[in-house]
Amino acid sequence: MEERQINAFASGRDPQHAVICVTTGALEKLDKQELEGVIAHEMSHIANYDIRFMTLTAVLVGLISIVSQIFLRSLWFGSGSGGKDNKNQIFLVIAIVLAILSPILVALVQLAISRKREYAADSTAVKFMRSPTGLKNALKKIQHNTDAQKKVPDAVSSLFLAKPSRRTREMFQTHPPLSKRIERLDNM
Repeated sequence: MEERQINAFASGRDPQHAVICVTTGALEKLDKQELEGVIAHEMSHIANYDIRFMTLTAVLVGLISIVSQIFLRSLWFGSGSGGKDNKNQIFLVIAIVLAILSPILVALVQLAISRKREYAADSTAVKFMRSPTGLKNALKKIQHNTDAQKKVPDAVSSLFLAKPSRRTREMFQTHPPLSKRIERLDNM
């Protein structure tokens, strides 16, 4: 992929139908051992069926959001009691709050799962390589790479080795902070 930043991603439904994409920045800026660590990380996603798992998770999040929207929209047409029954009003308020909060909570769970899968891919990459050095050094280079424009849309940023977008709170990110990943690799 023609891109100056150091990054890579894996895609495909299973190991027999998968592909790994590496940016030109990664090919130019990483040494052999670092590139092997990055490829091992992406191979881990393939071997662990992370792509399929996260696709299923996204579908379930979408399904919950659709059901919540259907429920919220149906409330406008089916109240029927004319506002006389307090129990129905309390139930209605609770149902509206749950319908609004459930997609948000499920999305936060999806992001947490994604972060855990990144840690697992790092660990599996170390098992493949029998050393954390290559991946750790590659992550350090990504962390200090300031010359590349981070212009990948948020919708596809979860595919990449390191999330290439703006800084946000960790709970709203698809990837754990690079500093935490490097710290874990240091402890292996």
